Amino acid sequence: MSTRTVDVVRIATKGPGDVSGLQNLIEQRKLDPASILAILGKTEGNGGVNDFTREYAVAALCAALAPHLGLPPHEVERRIAFVMSGGTEGVLSPHITVFTRQEVSSRDHAEVAGKRLSIGMAQTRDFLPEELGRLAQIEETAKAVAAAMADAGIVNPQDVHFVQIKCPLLTSDRVEAASRRGAKTVTASAYGSMAYSRGASALGVARALGEIDAGIHDDDVLRNFELFSSVASTSAGIELMHNVVIVLGNSASSVSPFEIGHAVMRDAIDAGAVIDALNSVGVPVGSGPAAGRELVNVFAKAEASPNGTVRGSRHTMLEDTDISSTRHARAAVGGLIAGLAGTSAVYVSGGAEHQGPPGGGPIAVIARLVSA
Repeated sequence: MSTRTVDVVRIATKGPGDVSGLQNLIEQRKLDPASILAILGKTEGNGGVNDFTREYAVAALCAALAPHLGLPPHEVERRIAFVMSGGTEGVLSPHITVFTRQEVSSRDHAEVAGKRLSIGMAQTRDFLPEELGRLAQIEETAKAVAAAMADAGIVNPQDVHFVQIKCPLLTSDRVEAASRRGAKTVTASAYGSMAYSRGASALGVARALGEIDAGIHDDDVLRNFELFSSVASTSAGIELMHNVVIVLGNSASSVSPFEIGHAVMRDAIDAGAVIDALNSVGVPVGSGPAAGRELVNVFAKAEASPNGTVRGSRHTMLEDTDISSTRHARAAVGGLIAGLAGTSAVYVSGGAEHQGPPGGGPIAVIARLVSA
């Protein structure tokens, strides 16, 4: 197995089209564009079907990186995994997180002990509209997760701490195309299809990691919420028809100066889980380097509890006709995490169907070993 190192850098953005921070790092030779494997970002859109800040951000990043890579912009998107999550409600601050990976000589890093952060990427085939939210998407996602684990050099599923997936959604054109072929989609609602696609993708992660068994059916999606993954984070977008899978975990083949850990929030006010996630990589509450550890970023899922309550108290997130429940949830969970982590530049994505228990969700933390 080859030895590699992974680097992670968080860059603040002034808008979805702002690539100045990334460009500055490249020009200062602090970041090699050829080593970029994935970019995850938070953009200040609404996070809905018509959130074009995600597509805008990806287009800006591809245009900025194309000259450095010697590729046309559309080829950049095939080489690098871009996952833009719309919605920076409350105190959430727009930013991107850039992941790089390079092969290195193990002899030059013989002093590195233990498992360190590694990243792997894979993609599914393109889906037919009628496959979204159903078993085909679950099974193909499970295959891609296994491939991404292998790409990351991760053997044990217990070493996987976060699986970020960008998945498709339905549009009226896609629904009509299926209908013309005599096929029926899982829903005719574009907004509703986001939940189905996110849920099926999350169940694919759970299937790949052995969190659920093989006995799963179409009817389990968005119905049997006892089935979930503790590390899946899925985000639906209009700009693709396949799943892009990014696996983050710790691997013995990595000599990276970073580590990742995770916990599972049981609801939107689970401060204990946030603290556990920070502690899993030696980061104290309130941020700031301590014992040689420095917080890089926090990645979490958030959703309004589907039963309408949080620890017995009624919430109105599902009944608000002015603001989507996913926006409420991002703001609430983002504020909780920001207060405990000491920074509002955290990645909180809404819509946690089958991603953690109902009303909760996974939370992962990446830390840099300052002394490494």
